[in-house]
Amino acid sequence: MTVKPLNRDHVAVTTKDNWLIQTVQRVNPQWWPSLLRVSDSLLIVLAFVVAYLIRYRLQWFRAVDPVFQTDFSSYILSCVALVAILFLLFHFSGVYRQRRGRLWLEEVYTIASATTIGVVILITINLIFSPMLYSRLLFLYTAFLVVLFLGTGRAVIGLVRGYLRRHGIGVQRVVLVGAGDVGRMVMRTIAARPALGYQLIGFLDDNPTKGSTDIGRFKALGSVDNFARVRETYALDLVIVCLPWQSHRTVARILSECEQEGIKAQVVPDIFLLTKNQMEVEEINGIPLISTREVSIAGWNLILKRGLDLVLGTLIALLTLPITLLIALAIRLDSPGPVLYSQVRVGRNGQLFRIYKFRSMVVNAEARREEVADLNEATGPLFKVRDDPRRTRTGRVLRRFSLDELPQLINVFRGEMSLVGPRPNLPEEVAQYEEWHRKRLSVSPGATGLWQISGRSDLTFDEMVLLDIYYTENWSVGLDLSILLTTIPKVLLGKGAY
Repeated sequence: MTVKPLNRDHVAVTTKDNWLIQTVQRVNPQWWPSLLRVSDSLLIVLAFVVAYLIRYRLQWFRAVDPVFQTDFSSYILSCVALVAILFLLFHFSGVYRQRRGRLWLEEVYTIASATTIGVVILITINLIFSPMLYSRLLFLYTAFLVVLFLGTGRAVIGLVRGYLRRHGIGVQRVVLVGAGDVGRMVMRTIAARPALGYQLIGFLDDNPTKGSTDIGRFKALGSVDNFARVRETYALDLVIVCLPWQSHRTVARILSECEQEGIKAQVVPDIFLLTKNQMEVEEINGIPLISTREVSIAGWNLILKRGLDLVLGTLIALLTLPITLLIALAIRLDSPGPVLYSQVRVGRNGQLFRIYKFRSMVVNAEARREEVADLNEATGPLFKVRDDPRRTRTGRVLRRFSLDELPQLINVFRGEMSLVGPRPNLPEEVAQYEEWHRKRLSVSPGATGLWQISGRSDLTFDEMVLLDIYYTENWSVGLDLSILLTTIPKVLLGKGAY
């Protein structure tokens, strides 16, 4: 990857005719949190008004006895109280905390939780002081509409933010100092979360091998001594220092240079490896004891994920049954051979299993692999050929839209795979793993994953591994649902697949 110094004048030229970008650039960044609070307050009021209209004017779901007809003026105090209550709950629950790359589902969940608590508080107050005057059904409508309006608003904000970042607005150009375990952790987070708005220029490391070896699309920029040259060459917005504690003098020097040049600098201490999911805290008489534990989808999390696989897998199987039958017929008519193709892959903790796919190649494809060895476009142990001559006519369509992977639902039901997880590799590919690659084997492989929604076949092997390890360290139901929902448009558009 060749990274060119940023030309700020070029950004100005390409965006001068775009009214949205011009408007955003005129607004002081410090105003955005206040503007968000104001817009949320207005949407809460709107939700309350719409809920009143639904309950008393339209009378959906349940008619109102004329005796209990109430003017909106009687609800004004309740509306103001709800705005105040939700404002405080949103503040203390972290809705307005500025966090780069927060998932939309995570934000909506926080809003929904705070709104539920707020409406329960309001209903309780009304029951105490005016038990017969106010409609509790109206408050329930309001809660639903608040989550709907604010959730939609956050989705629009996310789309606008993504549009702006594609035009260079709000993107931070970053250099990492240190490519050890902590540095790689930061890299895989940046690779997995493009919504963070970071453009990683590259990394520096004093280890001769690390400092000269690119990791996926992340460019090696040499030793830490090159920092001054890198700083002068690129218009850096942020420097993230990921050096071990023994390098405190180097850290101090880097921070001093950044301060002098007006560049924001952040330090990730190597003790961070003991934080988040990898740390348990106990205490003896008030003395904290920190111990490490395995990062894996285990216990109740594993049961929850398995249940999600079975429920959603059944739903997907039923919805895709007609197209599955058509694909099977097309394969039989197109070329001789079986409909399904099976192959040994490596699963969780290195267990071997047989994966199932719709056959997309000629019957003797494996025997002819040497014929196309020179066409391999993948990096690392992977083997990928964009226009593989062994592929059948039907197979080209299946691979383009990932339809050949539908039979993997068999593996999901058998517990060998999950709907979401790392890409299952061949045994000979796993044999070529570096030590840090093996962490991706700690969870079950998936039919889709971060690798599929982040570029798929266009990714290098190291980029794919970085994404997979990020997934194993940050698994949640929300992350799985987000990946599944994002997979749908990626598959329909055939993006990054071949």
